[in-house]
Amino acid sequence: MEFRKKALSKLQSPEELDVPLRFARPQGRLVLAVTVAVMAAASFWAVTGTVSSKLSAPGILTHAEGSYLLQSPVAGQVTDVLVEEGRAVSAGAPLLTVRTDQGDRPVRALTAGRVTTLFARTGAVITTGANVATVERVSNADDPLVAVLYVPGADASAVRVGARVDLGVESAPRNRFGVLRGRVQAVGRAPQTQAQIAGFLGDDALAARFSRPGDPVAVLVTLERSATTRSGYAWSSADGPPYAVDSRTPVTGSVHLSAQRPVDWLLP
Repeated sequence: MEFRKKALSKLQSPEELDVPLRFARPQGRLVLAVTVAVMAAASFWAVTGTVSSKLSAPGILTHAEGSYLLQSPVAGQVTDVLVEEGRAVSAGAPLLTVRTDQGDRPVRALTAGRVTTLFARTGAVITTGANVATVERVSNADDPLVAVLYVPGADASAVRVGARVDLGVESAPRNRFGVLRGRVQAVGRAPQTQAQIAGFLGDDALAARFSRPGDPVAVLVTLERSATTRSGYAWSSADGPPYAVDSRTPVTGSVHLSAQRPVDWLLP
C-alpha cells in the first residue's frame, strides 16, 4: 500500500520538469554524422561509380607477321651452318648445307627475316622434313614489337579494341621494372587450333602451351612507345629495364575490361 501511495503521489506532482532532456552525447552525434556521410558517399558511388575488372592471359612478344618453321627439303648430313641465331637473312639466303647422295644441297630461307632458333648442327644427320630453323618474318629491323595474347574463347567476347593492357614480361621482373603498357589492336574472330598457333609462331612447344586452356582466341596488342626508356617502350616504372626486350619473350597480359556500374537500378 505504501508503494502504491508513493507512485500515485509522483504521478500527481511530477518533478524535474524544468531539466533539459539530453538526446545524445557529443560522441554519439559525431558517430551519427560520420555514418550519414559514409552512407551518402556510398549511395553516390553506387549511382555514378564504376568497377573495372581485368582478364589475364598468356602471350608472347613478336613481330606482327609472326614466324615460320623452316624444314629441310632433303635428307643427309649437315656439313656447314652458314648463319647464327639473331642474324637477319634475305629471301633465298642459304642457312646450311646438307650432303646428299646427289651432292651438297643448300637449305634456303623462304622469306626475309631473322633467325631466332637453329635446330640443325654441323655433323647432324637429318631427314626430309626435319626442323632446321625458326625464322621470324621481319622486313625492317626497326619494325616495332607487338604482343599476341591467347585468351580463352569463353572470355574473348569481353575484350574490346582499344582496351588498356598491362604486360608482365618474363625477362623483366615486375617488382623492379613494372609492366609494359599496351592497347588492344585487334581481337580474333574465331578460336585457333594448335596447328594454327604453331604456324604463326613457328614453335610447336609454344603452340601446345597457349592452346592448353582450350579454344584460345588471339588478341593483338600494340605496345606504347617511349623515347625515354632503353627498350623504346612505355613501362609503369619511370625507366623500365636497362636493356632492350627481345622478340619471342613470354608475357602475361592483364586486359582491362569495360567498366561496369556496381548497382543496376530497376525502375518501374
